[in-house]
Amino acid sequence: MIKVIIIDDHPIVIDGLKNLFSNHPDILVVSTYKTGQEALAAVGKIEADVVLLDINLPDMNGINLCADLKRLYPRLKIIALSLHNEHAVIRSMLQNGALGYVIKNAPGDEILEAIHEVANGRKYLCTATRETMSDAETDHVTVPLITRREKEVLQLIGKGLTTQQVADQLFISPHTVESHRKKLMEKFEVNNIISVIKMATDYRLL
Repeated sequence: MIKVIIIDDHPIVIDGLKNLFSNHPDILVVSTYKTGQEALAAVGKIEADVVLLDINLPDMNGINLCADLKRLYPRLKIIALSLHNEHAVIRSMLQNGALGYVIKNAPGDEILEAIHEVANGRKYLCTATRETMSDAETDHVTVPLITRREKEVLQLIGKGLTTQQVADQLFISPHTVESHRKKLMEKFEVNNIISVIKMATDYRLL
């Protein structure tokens, strides 16, 4: 019996996965979560083998959550679920602990195969993802990991708020805002915050 946790904020996805697994008695969904924080708070209390992790969650990005889950619960096998099929995101998920990567519109057979392969400690990429990785001959971009506070600062800057306005809204000092701004530019290896916002948007971090 492979015990599965689903972390996804779309009920239709969760229902579809449960329906897919209903005809496979060797796969049991033991719990579902709609947010990263909800999952982090509860996963340790549940016996599970495989985590199906949506990359785009309402409260945090799946890359950071994947790294947190592997750090806290190394035995968990994580499969990334995504609507997106970008090489940089796939590579970053794998680098941060995911053992599998499956596009949400992949055939059900591929999702089932991913669960079985990953449960046995083997890597698995769905057909579309394998094609993306093989086609990316020169693309070696890694998505930077940003903290929750850095994301909040970046979102507010992206809305056009000044340093003082960001500081007031987050109840931090303008100096701290500037420190986050500088750190973000270092992580994305650019010299202006506009480029950071564009790249973070491209990587679906915002």
